[in-house]
Amino acid sequence: MTFLPDNILQIFLLAVGASFVQRTTGFGFGIFIMTLLPFLMPSYGEATALSGLLAFTTSLIAAWKYRSCVTWGRQGAILAVFLITSTAAISLLKGMQDSSIRFILGFILIFVSIWFAFLKNRIKFGTTLPYQLGAGSLSGLMGGFFGMHGPPAVLYFITAEKDKEHYMGMIQTYFVITNAMMTIARAYNGFVTPAVGKCYLFCLGAVAIGATIGGWAFNRIPGNKFPYVVYGYIGVSGVIILCSALQVS
Repeated sequence: MTFLPDNILQIFLLAVGASFVQRTTGFGFGIFIMTLLPFLMPSYGEATALSGLLAFTTSLIAAWKYRSCVTWGRQGAILAVFLITSTAAISLLKGMQDSSIRFILGFILIFVSIWFAFLKNRIKFGTTLPYQLGAGSLSGLMGGFFGMHGPPAVLYFITAEKDKEHYMGMIQTYFVITNAMMTIARAYNGFVTPAVGKCYLFCLGAVAIGATIGGWAFNRIPGNKFPYVVYGYIGVSGVIILCSALQVS
């Protein structure tokens, strides 16, 4: 598929929506934008690269705002294992067909939607090293293959942090670092192309618009209701992307 300049407006609007979701719930940029972005970019790999760059920028805004809420001791292990698994996944992605990736993604999101719909109140996640390693591994695999590494890390940080501000600071700092890692790996594997660069520059305004509106919404969500907003969005996003995957098949 040849990249078409006419797709720019669609990508811009997707970036506004994805930035809004990311800034409101703390995650979801990749989940939102990757429902349609692979159909608008020359290849699936370039779609994940653009998603990662824009998500990096969105997270950087919030990470700076909540930098005083970051506890670096809870970031080290999860980031280390993420680096290993995401780099391996991105390397494998280079040799896989787009149709195969979407097929796998459909099954992954079936599991995700069922998990959060039926098990979220029964299964509790701890904050010890094994949970950090597990969250980092799953996050790395989902990020490398699908450009959406949020849900495993979100479960860890929303359990570990005492309020929504500390959660936002921790998860956005995590996303800044992890998206930077994956962008380097994607560039090495040839996914950061001129088309990706042009779209990224054009969509910086979209990030600013979405992040501003999302920040307004975040400040108005009661702290005790915030986890339910996050869990609810994960469930809805699973259904949306599952429907998209079924249309492709």
